[in-house]
This record gives sequence, structure tokens and C-alpha cells, in this order.
Amino acid sequence: MKNFLGQTIAAVGFFAVASSAMAETWNPPGPIKFLIAFAAGGGADTQARMIATELEAAKGWKIIPEQATGKGGLNAVKALGAAPKDGTTIAMIVTESLGYNMRASGAGGPDAATPITTTAGSEMAVVALSSKGYKTLGDVIEAAKGGDAIRFGAMSPALADLAYIIGKENDVDFNIVQVKGGKAVMNGLNAGDMDVGFGAGIQAKAVAAGEMVELASAKSVPLVGTPDAPMLTEYGVEFTNDTMFLIAGPGGMDPAARDAIAAAVAEVLTTEGSEAAGFITKGFGGVKMHAGDELTTMIQDAYDQAGGLLEASSE
Repeated sequence: MKNFLGQTIAAVGFFAVASSAMAETWNPPGPIKFLIAFAAGGGADTQARMIATELEAAKGWKIIPEQATGKGGLNAVKALGAAPKDGTTIAMIVTESLGYNMRASGAGGPDAATPITTTAGSEMAVVALSSKGYKTLGDVIEAAKGGDAIRFGAMSPALADLAYIIGKENDVDFNIVQVKGGKAVMNGLNAGDMDVGFGAGIQAKAVAAGEMVELASAKSVPLVGTPDAPMLTEYGVEFTNDTMFLIAGPGGMDPAARDAIAAAVAEVLTTEGSEAAGFITKGFGGVKMHAGDELTTMIQDAYDQAGGLLEASSE
């Protein structure tokens, strides 16, 4: 969405968000159920499970990962709504779940869950196989204007709307193919079922190997791996997608539990040698964390701004 989360900050210096004495002494009253709103085996699922493992090692907490997929994270949010507010149930979703997805579904507001901390951004880019010959998104647009039927893969409704806006602003009609998950987009590109598509970081290895190319940044900032890739503003598009991975608790969660979990995640992701941090850096462009009141405000702003993208894509 338009300036969806703005600039992100690295985890260094993050501990200030959880400085209360209550947070420093808080311990969960029982095992923590960690709902994961992503399919098993994917990058997001792996990230969540690695964080859980390192939290157990660092804090001695018992954490039980459990899949809760579907509806762009809203099924996980719904499960949080029925959970205790004492920190014994948390979920890994994305900021888009409480922003665009919540707004589009009419299922409530972002206060249905308590944002605890983000863990990583996403290298949201328009990507294609190098063999296609495209160098930038402009090449794709010119191909579409020349009569090529461009199949554009998107792994969420928000990205499908963004693909529509890209076409609308450049007087072309893309055949938008919506699938479940970034892996499905990569599979579609590799199988020749899509010509271009959105990647949120899963494309990094293929880009490094020269097998794929990042044609444009769909973020409000340049891509880490391809910093010279054009921005969507160069194609008349005012919306971006700065989706971040988010750990959240039930709405109205105990603030001490929220702050303690945020501080614990920051501790493990800033510890030298953290495998979770290494995985996040390699696959998602680096650890990026927001928490506390700042994060709550950012989520609310994203929810409010989602209305602009929904309105523009319905015209």
C-alpha cells in the first residue's frame, strides 16, 4: 500500500521498547502456542520455527509451533481471538493480515490482535525468469503494449490489486494469476505458466544465480539485492507493498507479556551467530524490527491506507 510501513529499522538498539520492570521479570504461565499462518516448509514457516527454537534455548520457555493457515493470516488472527491474553498464544502473520486483508474482509479492525514485534521485511519485487529477456518492468509494459499477453502472478489479493494498478496506470491489461504463497509464484514462473510475478524474497537464490531478474521494487525503498531496480513510482504507481513479518498476540494482550516477548525476540535475533537472523538476512533482506506504540500506530495507518488501494482497484 501507499508507503505501507515506510522505513524500517534494524534490530540494534531495539531493547528500549521493553524496558519496564514487569516485562523484564515476566515469564509465561505455561507453554506458548505459536501459530504459524504459513504453509509448512516455506521460508516464513522456517523463520518462525527457527525463532521458536532459539527462544526456547535462550529463555527456557516451552514453545509449540502449530500451523494455522488460510485467508491471508485471518484464520490465525481468529484463533488468537479465542486464546488467553496472557502471552501463552502468539502467531506469526504479516502486517498485511491486519492491514489490507482485515480491511478488505470487513472482519473487524487491526485491534483484533496485539502487534508484538516485526521480525523481517520482504524483498517485494516484480520478478521474471532471465530467459524472458526483460530487464525492467518497463520492458514488460512495452511487451504488453505490443500485443503480448502478460500473465502476472500474485500471491495475495493486495498484490493482485497492485498488479492491476500497474496495468491501469500504463494502459495495459495484465492477465493476473492469483495463487497461494510466494513459492507458487516461483513455481508458476519456472513452469512457464506466468511471465512475471511478485516475489517477497524467495527469489533471492535464483536472482543471485542469474536465473531470475528483479524488474522493479514493489517496496517504498530500493531492493537490497538489486538496488538499481526501478521503483513503481517510475511507472505512475503511487502504491507500494512493504509487507513485514509480524508476531502478534490476542487483542487486549497483557502489555507485560507483549513487551517481554518482543524483547526476547530482539535478544535472539541480535545474538551473534543466531541461525534465525542469518536465515532472515539471506532470505528476507535482513532483520527489521518495530514494536510498542510505534508498531501499533504503523499497523493502524496501514489499515487506514488500505482503503485507498481498494478504492483505486475498484474503479
